[in-house]
Amino acid sequence: MNRMKAITTSLKFLKSSSSSSRATQVLATGYQVSHFSSSSFSLPMLNRSHNLLPFHNSHKKHYFSSKPNSILERVYTNDWSEELEKEFEECRESLTHETVVYVLKRLDNNPLKVFTFFNWVSEKEWFMASSSAYSLVLRILARNKNMKEFWIVLKAMKENGFYLDEETHLILSADLKKAKMKSDVVEYSRFYKGMLEQDAMQSVVKKVVGIISGSDWDNEIENELEKVKIQLSDNFVIRVMKELRNSPLKAYKFFHWVGKQSGYLQNTVTYNAVARVLPRMESIEKFWSILEEMKSVGHELDLDTYIKISRQLLNNRMMEDSVKLYEHMMDSSYKPTAPDCIVLLKSLSTKDKPDLDLVFRVTKKFESTGYTLSKAVYDGIHRSLTGAGKFDEAEKIVETMKNAGYEPDNITYSQLIFGFCKTRRFKEALKVIDHMQAINLWVDIKTWTILIQGYCDAGELDGALLGLYKMMEKSSSPDAELLEVLVDGFIKQKRIDDAYKLLLEISGKCHLSPWQATFEKLIDSLLRVRKFEEALDLLRLMKSKQCSPYHEPFASYISKFGTVEDAVEFLKALSIKNYPSQTVYLQIFESLFQEGRLSEAKDLLYRCPHHIRENIKISKLFDSSKSQATESQMAAT
Repeated sequence: MNRMKAITTSLKFLKSSSSSSRATQVLATGYQVSHFSSSSFSLPMLNRSHNLLPFHNSHKKHYFSSKPNSILERVYTNDWSEELEKEFEECRESLTHETVVYVLKRLDNNPLKVFTFFNWVSEKEWFMASSSAYSLVLRILARNKNMKEFWIVLKAMKENGFYLDEETHLILSADLKKAKMKSDVVEYSRFYKGMLEQDAMQSVVKKVVGIISGSDWDNEIENELEKVKIQLSDNFVIRVMKELRNSPLKAYKFFHWVGKQSGYLQNTVTYNAVARVLPRMESIEKFWSILEEMKSVGHELDLDTYIKISRQLLNNRMMEDSVKLYEHMMDSSYKPTAPDCIVLLKSLSTKDKPDLDLVFRVTKKFESTGYTLSKAVYDGIHRSLTGAGKFDEAEKIVETMKNAGYEPDNITYSQLIFGFCKTRRFKEALKVIDHMQAINLWVDIKTWTILIQGYCDAGELDGALLGLYKMMEKSSSPDAELLEVLVDGFIKQKRIDDAYKLLLEISGKCHLSPWQATFEKLIDSLLRVRKFEEALDLLRLMKSKQCSPYHEPFASYISKFGTVEDAVEFLKALSIKNYPSQTVYLQIFESLFQEGRLSEAKDLLYRCPHHIRENIKISKLFDSSKSQATESQMAAT
């Protein structure tokens, strides 16, 4: 019997009234329950290759099919050779754009295989290369620091007339800078600038986008487009789509207008391009119609497009569409991987009230395609159940997980603690901690943070401090994340003084460096309640912890409520080891002038270092104020 079917059927008969007590009872017995027989969840295990290779279908070496997964396996498991090239030539009709992207995406941790395969296939007349395929390969090579191959592909891309879009350019620049490849960063920047300067197509793209963006789509826009000398190509259509990404309905209209033009036929590359633009609330119906249209003409979403669209939908909190798209892809030739399923389950669990129907749709589809449920997938289901307060159901999942050979760990217990805290059942949450300690399972800092975060979210600050005390009693020290949770909790309850004292005590006793954001948040809060000295103490602490000093709010505070002495003390705090920048002085003087405190500004100037008094911008500021004062006096007389 299918495992997920058994789970779903059984969950329908559970009663939520006893959820809390049943879950706590399970903890006390180490999750030893037997509501399901192990046979209810039996499924044949997948071939071991599922864990070793980046795909889950296993083929013997002497057998070769033209299916995407088989092509992927051949590239992955074999050295490149003339024999392999011959095999691929014989099945070239199967090496569609979608299949090639699928192979590249699944091999993204094997950059040399990506390069060798793409270098070969991109030179074939029968293969339809694209800027999106080139961009994918470049991202893989840059991320893995394969610069020799990177430059070969980049130059080939330019020579073959393909365009590097701004989004890909920024990703590549960031990867090269992160890898500290200074010479490559400089050379790449120069190369990209040259590509833009030599880009004859850009002016036509801008003109077309300008026409489309001017007003709602109508016959007049179509007439204007027909007047433009457009040489339609896949590359051109893709570029217009990218420029219209913030106007998805217009991109959709343009796509279909292009399809009606004589001599041009839309293909998988352009279909994938328009699909990437449409996953928004206002255009989601058009997105699904495009997918139906693609299916009717024999095209499919490629894996790279799916991952990008899935990310868009999840970022836009369009969960139902995310799941529907996942199901669509799992029924295609280019199935998402197990990590893609796990990412989707995690996202579903982040809703305030997770939609359990969506969770089980994902896991059913995942298992129905031949995957077994891994520990991470069980965690994903368990996370949503505990987040929804369904503790009986969570208990069943844990028992099923154990029957599959996975023992509860910190992740399992942390998710249960999170659920109890979310439903304000702190006694049960503490019992989970006690149970973990009783079975000698180390309660790590993340688990303690979840407990303390739960108390803070509920405004139970005494409970949060008790949790902190219990943690430190067990020889665990707080980290910067936990300190941020506590400080934020106290600030939300308007206990600013306590937040300040807590930060000083923990950072001092535990030799901890708070996050930059924690310092900034607390300084803002202290200044709002006129705690200038305390805020200044934090500024000094920031300097001593090698953090960037957060000086911005002090200028406004001093100009409105402070004295010259306050300004001097502030500047002294910034002068540890070196003088503050001239910009800081200028900000203070400008703020004082805006508040009409000219005499205080003059007094402060006299107490500044010589190089500040002689600063050109500051001198101009004071000269300007003198001129305004003179004009006011003349007007008065």
